[in-house]
Amino acid sequence: MLNVAIKAARAAGAIINRASLDVESVRVSQKQANDFVTEVDQASEAAIIETLLSAYPQHGIYAEESGQRHGNKNSDFIWYIDPLDGTTNFIHGFPVYCVSIALAVRGKVEQAVIYDPNRNDLFTATRGRGAYMNERRIRVGKRIRLADCLITTGFPFRPGQDYGQFMQMFTDMMKKTTAIRRPGAAALDLAYVAAGMSDGFFETGLSPWDVAAGSLLVQEAGGLIGNFTGEADDLLFAEECIAGNPKIYGLMVSMMSKYSRYTEEAKEARRAEREAQAAQEAQAEAAEDGNEE
Repeated sequence: MLNVAIKAARAAGAIINRASLDVESVRVSQKQANDFVTEVDQASEAAIIETLLSAYPQHGIYAEESGQRHGNKNSDFIWYIDPLDGTTNFIHGFPVYCVSIALAVRGKVEQAVIYDPNRNDLFTATRGRGAYMNERRIRVGKRIRLADCLITTGFPFRPGQDYGQFMQMFTDMMKKTTAIRRPGAAALDLAYVAAGMSDGFFETGLSPWDVAAGSLLVQEAGGLIGNFTGEADDLLFAEECIAGNPKIYGLMVSMMSKYSRYTEEAKEARRAEREAQAAQEAQAEAAEDGNEE
């Protein structure tokens, strides 16, 4: 299965590399404010899906651009696909983007491929068999003090995201570390944590295809990954992520847990918000029924 995923990633990478030679001619559309999709994303995704479903027609697909329209969405085997992570970088010619493919079996990621077509770097992992970069075994970094660490992150960019809270998180982390970088491709950020090129990663507003492959790479490289409270359950849908070697991960969780959407206070706030929204909808419905009478 890993070899098929590698074949799919390289096919997508070839499409991306050809398009990058004349990026100004690439057609771009906007899904929402600051969230772009190009014909290259779509062509890359189509190539990946064709490769995977040709080999495994009964498997399911969960892809960034097409969602679950392809394959068997009820299968125990689901492929999570980001055909071009870092689209904004790509359309500006900024050479930090990648292809990310992961296979989850009954909800647990078992195979992972992240391919950087710019540098021809291939990151792979199979559960229980380690993580590799260009067929060389990789491990997370060995630093144990945040003050010595290089941390990567991603900035919020979608409407409705909490910019103020992120800046508080960013400031807290910046004060404690050597440096923070924002490359712009979460999957590649996680691959770099796995390879020891950076010491930790944190971000909010993530989707399953952003973290699926990277989560297995980090784990198989000896690191830890979870939400801001340190929990790893249902990570793909947590929408927040911290990763690092065990020591740095623990230190980052201790700093970031207060910002998690999984604290009891945050859960209660979301519950109250849902109840208020339901009450408003019921009131609007009742008013509409009254008008009809």
